[in-house]
Amino acid sequence: MDFPLTFQLFGKTILAHPVFETIGIFLAMRYYFYLKRKSSEKLSFITSAAVLIGATAGALIGSKLIGNLENPQVFFENFSFKRFWTNNTIVGGLAFGLIGVELAKKMVGHKESTGDLIVFPLILAIIIGRIGCFLTGVYEETYGLPTTSVFGMHLGDEYLRHPVALYEIAFLLFMWFELKMIAKKNKYVSGFLFQLFMLSYFSFRFLLDFMKPKIDIIGNLGTIQLVCLSVIIYYIYKIKTSTVLI
Repeated sequence: MDFPLTFQLFGKTILAHPVFETIGIFLAMRYYFYLKRKSSEKLSFITSAAVLIGATAGALIGSKLIGNLENPQVFFENFSFKRFWTNNTIVGGLAFGLIGVELAKKMVGHKESTGDLIVFPLILAIIIGRIGCFLTGVYEETYGLPTTSVFGMHLGDEYLRHPVALYEIAFLLFMWFELKMIAKKNKYVSGFLFQLFMLSYFSFRFLLDFMKPKIDIIGNLGTIQLVCLSVIIYYIYKIKTSTVLI
Protein backbone atom coordinates (compact mmCIF):
# COMPACT_ATOMS: atom_id res chain seq x y z
CA MET A 1 0.00 0.00 0.00
CA ASP A 2 1.21 3.48 -0.87
CA PHE A 3 0.95 6.25 1.72
CA PRO A 4 -0.71 8.66 1.93
CA LEU A 5 -4.09 7.75 0.47
CA THR A 6 -5.61 10.85 -1.14
CA PHE A 7 -8.90 11.81 -2.77
CA GLN A 8 -9.59 14.23 -5.59
CA LEU A 9 -12.47 16.51 -4.59
CA PHE A 10 -13.45 19.64 -6.53
CA GLY A 11 -10.08 19.65 -8.24
CA LYS A 12 -8.12 19.49 -4.99
CA THR A 13 -6.08 16.68 -3.46
CA ILE A 14 -7.28 15.87 0.06
CA LEU A 15 -5.64 13.51 2.54
CA ALA A 16 -7.62 10.52 3.81
CA HIS A 17 -7.69 11.72 7.43
CA PRO A 18 -10.10 14.68 7.13
CA VAL A 19 -12.33 12.68 4.76
CA PHE A 20 -12.67 9.74 7.14
CA GLU A 21 -12.98 12.08 10.11
CA THR A 22 -15.96 13.81 8.47
CA ILE A 23 -17.58 10.48 7.58
CA GLY A 24 -17.03 9.25 11.14
CA ILE A 25 -18.67 12.31 12.70
CA PHE A 26 -21.64 12.09 10.31
CA LEU A 27 -22.26 8.38 10.92
CA ALA A 28 -21.77 8.75 14.66
CA MET A 29 -24.36 11.54 14.83
CA ARG A 30 -26.86 9.45 12.87
CA TYR A 31 -26.21 6.50 15.19
CA TYR A 32 -26.64 8.72 18.26
CA PHE A 33 -30.00 10.08 17.10
CA TYR A 34 -31.10 6.51 16.32
CA LEU A 35 -30.21 5.40 19.86
CA LYS A 36 -31.84 8.52 21.29
CA ARG A 37 -35.15 7.74 19.57
CA LYS A 38 -35.09 4.22 21.02
CA SER A 39 -34.11 5.33 24.52
CA SER A 40 -36.67 5.53 27.32
CA GLU A 41 -34.74 8.48 28.78
CA LYS A 42 -36.25 11.66 27.38
CA LEU A 43 -34.61 15.06 27.82
CA SER A 44 -36.33 18.39 27.39
CA PHE A 45 -35.50 20.44 24.29
CA ILE A 46 -33.63 23.02 26.41
CA THR A 47 -31.51 20.36 28.12
CA SER A 48 -30.76 18.55 24.86
CA ALA A 49 -29.79 21.79 23.13
CA ALA A 50 -27.61 22.91 26.04
CA VAL A 51 -25.78 19.57 26.17
CA LEU A 52 -25.23 19.55 22.41
CA ILE A 53 -23.92 23.12 22.36
CA GLY A 54 -21.72 22.54 25.42
CA ALA A 55 -20.26 19.34 23.99
CA THR A 56 -19.62 20.84 20.55
CA ALA A 57 -18.06 24.07 21.83
CA GLY A 58 -15.92 22.28 24.41
CA ALA A 59 -14.73 19.64 21.94
CA LEU A 60 -13.90 22.23 19.27
CA ILE A 61 -11.88 24.39 21.66
CA GLY A 62 -10.23 21.50 23.48
CA SER A 63 -9.21 19.51 20.43
CA LYS A 64 -7.39 22.49 18.94
CA LEU A 65 -5.96 23.88 22.19
CA ILE A 66 -4.44 20.59 23.37
CA GLY A 67 -3.39 19.71 19.84
CA ASN A 68 -1.38 22.93 19.63
CA LEU A 69 -0.01 22.65 23.16
CA GLU A 70 1.71 19.40 22.19
CA ASN A 71 4.47 21.75 21.03
CA PRO A 72 4.19 24.78 23.36
CA GLN A 73 7.29 26.53 22.00
CA VAL A 74 5.90 26.71 18.46
CA PHE A 75 2.45 27.64 19.76
CA PHE A 76 3.64 30.60 21.86
CA GLU A 77 6.64 31.81 19.86
CA ASN A 78 5.48 31.26 16.29
CA PHE A 79 1.69 31.39 16.46
CA SER A 80 -0.16 30.73 13.22
CA PHE A 81 -3.95 30.72 13.01
CA LYS A 82 -3.83 28.18 10.17
CA ARG A 83 -1.68 25.83 12.26
CA PHE A 84 -3.94 26.37 15.28
CA TRP A 85 -7.06 25.52 13.30
CA THR A 86 -5.63 22.40 11.66
CA ASN A 87 -4.02 20.86 14.77
CA ASN A 88 -6.49 18.59 16.58
CA THR A 89 -6.51 15.77 19.08
CA ILE A 90 -9.42 13.60 20.19
CA VAL A 91 -8.02 13.65 23.74
CA GLY A 92 -8.56 17.40 24.01
CA GLY A 93 -11.94 17.11 22.32
CA LEU A 94 -13.21 14.51 24.78
CA ALA A 95 -11.78 16.21 27.87
CA PHE A 96 -13.07 19.69 27.04
CA GLY A 97 -16.30 18.31 25.60
CA LEU A 98 -16.93 16.81 29.03
CA ILE A 99 -16.28 20.20 30.66
CA GLY A 100 -18.64 21.86 28.19
CA VAL A 101 -21.42 19.39 28.92
CA GLU A 102 -21.05 19.70 32.69
CA LEU A 103 -21.15 23.51 32.50
CA ALA A 104 -24.20 23.38 30.22
CA LYS A 105 -26.02 21.03 32.59
CA LYS A 106 -25.34 23.34 35.51
CA MET A 107 -26.73 26.28 33.56
CA VAL A 108 -30.04 24.50 32.88
CA GLY A 109 -30.19 22.77 36.27
CA HIS A 110 -29.96 19.19 34.94
CA LYS A 111 -28.28 16.84 37.44
CA GLU A 112 -28.66 13.43 35.78
CA SER A 113 -25.99 11.84 33.60
CA THR A 114 -26.39 12.23 29.85
CA GLY A 115 -23.31 10.32 28.68
CA ASP A 116 -24.26 6.67 28.21
CA LEU A 117 -26.05 7.14 24.89
CA ILE A 118 -23.02 8.78 23.28
CA VAL A 119 -20.53 6.00 24.18
CA PHE A 120 -20.96 3.75 21.16
CA PRO A 121 -21.37 6.60 18.63
CA LEU A 122 -18.11 8.04 20.01
CA ILE A 123 -16.31 4.73 19.60
CA LEU A 124 -17.64 4.45 16.04
CA ALA A 125 -16.47 7.97 15.18
CA ILE A 126 -12.98 7.37 16.60
CA ILE A 127 -12.59 4.04 14.77
CA ILE A 128 -13.50 5.56 11.40
CA GLY A 129 -11.27 8.56 12.09
CA ARG A 130 -8.34 6.27 12.95
CA ILE A 131 -8.76 4.45 9.64
CA GLY A 132 -8.11 7.84 8.04
CA CYS A 133 -5.09 8.39 10.32
CA PHE A 134 -3.61 5.05 9.28
CA LEU A 135 -4.16 5.70 5.56
CA THR A 136 -2.46 9.10 5.88
CA GLY A 137 0.74 7.50 7.20
CA VAL A 138 3.52 9.88 8.25
CA TYR A 139 2.00 12.84 6.42
CA GLU A 140 0.15 13.96 9.56
CA GLU A 141 1.37 13.70 13.15
CA THR A 142 -0.62 10.58 14.02
CA TYR A 143 2.06 7.96 13.36
CA GLY A 144 4.22 5.83 15.65
CA LEU A 145 7.89 5.67 16.50
CA PRO A 146 10.28 3.45 14.53
CA THR A 147 10.28 -0.15 15.78
CA THR A 148 11.95 -3.48 15.10
CA SER A 149 8.94 -5.43 16.38
CA VAL A 150 6.91 -7.80 14.20
CA PHE A 151 4.14 -5.16 14.09
CA GLY A 152 6.30 -2.55 12.35
CA MET A 153 4.99 -1.15 9.06
CA HIS A 154 6.22 1.22 6.38
CA LEU A 155 3.90 4.24 6.58
CA GLY A 156 5.44 6.47 3.93
CA ASP A 157 9.10 6.84 4.89
CA GLU A 158 12.12 4.54 5.19
CA TYR A 159 11.34 3.37 8.75
CA LEU A 160 9.28 0.50 10.10
CA ARG A 161 6.92 2.22 12.53
CA HIS A 162 4.35 1.26 15.14
CA PRO A 163 0.96 1.41 13.39
CA VAL A 164 -0.55 3.17 16.40
CA ALA A 165 -3.82 3.89 14.58
CA LEU A 166 -4.35 0.14 14.09
CA TYR A 167 -3.51 -0.50 17.75
CA GLU A 168 -6.17 2.01 18.73
CA ILE A 169 -8.76 0.51 16.38
CA ALA A 170 -8.14 -2.94 17.86
CA PHE A 171 -8.49 -1.57 21.39
CA LEU A 172 -11.72 0.27 20.53
CA LEU A 173 -13.26 -2.84 18.96
CA PHE A 174 -12.41 -4.80 22.10
CA MET A 175 -13.85 -2.04 24.28
CA TRP A 176 -17.05 -1.97 22.18
CA PHE A 177 -17.56 -5.68 22.86
CA GLU A 178 -16.79 -5.38 26.58
CA LEU A 179 -19.04 -2.35 27.13
CA LYS A 180 -21.88 -4.05 25.25
CA MET A 181 -21.59 -7.00 27.63
CA ILE A 182 -21.64 -4.67 30.64
CA ALA A 183 -24.60 -2.70 29.26
CA LYS A 184 -26.66 -5.89 28.86
CA LYS A 185 -26.36 -6.60 32.60
CA ASN A 186 -28.16 -3.32 33.37
CA LYS A 187 -26.85 -3.27 36.95
CA TYR A 188 -25.28 0.13 37.07
CA VAL A 189 -26.44 3.67 37.59
CA SER A 190 -26.89 6.00 34.65
CA GLY A 191 -23.57 7.38 33.50
CA PHE A 192 -21.43 4.43 34.61
CA LEU A 193 -20.91 3.20 31.04
CA PHE A 194 -19.62 6.60 29.94
CA GLN A 195 -17.34 6.83 32.98
CA LEU A 196 -15.88 3.40 32.20
CA PHE A 197 -15.37 4.35 28.57
CA MET A 198 -13.55 7.56 29.48
CA LEU A 199 -11.34 5.87 32.09
CA SER A 200 -10.46 3.02 29.71
CA TYR A 201 -9.81 5.18 26.67
CA PHE A 202 -7.69 7.78 28.46
CA SER A 203 -5.67 5.03 30.19
CA PHE A 204 -5.01 3.44 26.80
CA ARG A 205 -4.04 6.75 25.22
CA PHE A 206 -1.69 7.54 28.11
CA LEU A 207 0.23 4.32 27.35
CA LEU A 208 -0.05 4.55 23.57
CA ASP A 209 1.60 7.96 23.45
CA PHE A 210 4.87 6.43 24.63
CA MET A 211 4.94 4.85 21.13
CA LYS A 212 4.42 8.19 19.35
CA PRO A 213 6.74 11.15 18.71
CA LYS A 214 6.13 13.76 21.40
CA ILE A 215 7.72 16.68 23.19
CA ASP A 216 8.27 16.00 26.88
CA ILE A 217 6.68 18.61 29.13
CA ILE A 218 7.05 17.13 32.63
CA GLY A 219 9.48 14.26 33.00
CA ASN A 220 8.97 12.04 29.97
CA LEU A 221 5.29 12.92 29.64
CA GLY A 222 3.84 14.96 26.80
CA THR A 223 0.86 17.33 26.88
CA ILE A 224 -1.65 14.65 25.84
CA GLN A 225 -0.41 12.30 28.54
CA LEU A 226 -0.77 15.00 31.21
CA VAL A 227 -4.37 15.59 30.09
CA CYS A 228 -4.95 11.83 30.17
CA LEU A 229 -3.63 11.62 33.73
CA SER A 230 -5.98 14.38 34.86
CA VAL A 231 -8.99 12.64 33.32
CA ILE A 232 -7.94 9.24 34.72
CA ILE A 233 -7.73 10.64 38.26
CA TYR A 234 -11.11 12.36 37.85
CA TYR A 235 -12.87 9.20 36.66
CA ILE A 236 -11.29 6.92 39.24
CA TYR A 237 -12.91 9.20 41.82
CA LYS A 238 -16.21 9.28 39.89
CA ILE A 239 -16.43 5.50 39.52
CA LYS A 240 -15.60 4.95 43.18
CA THR A 241 -18.51 7.14 44.17
CA SER A 242 -20.95 5.54 41.69
CA THR A 243 -23.68 3.35 43.11
CA VAL A 244 -24.12 -0.16 41.72
CA LEU A 245 -27.74 -1.19 41.25
CA ILE A 246 -28.87 -4.51 42.78
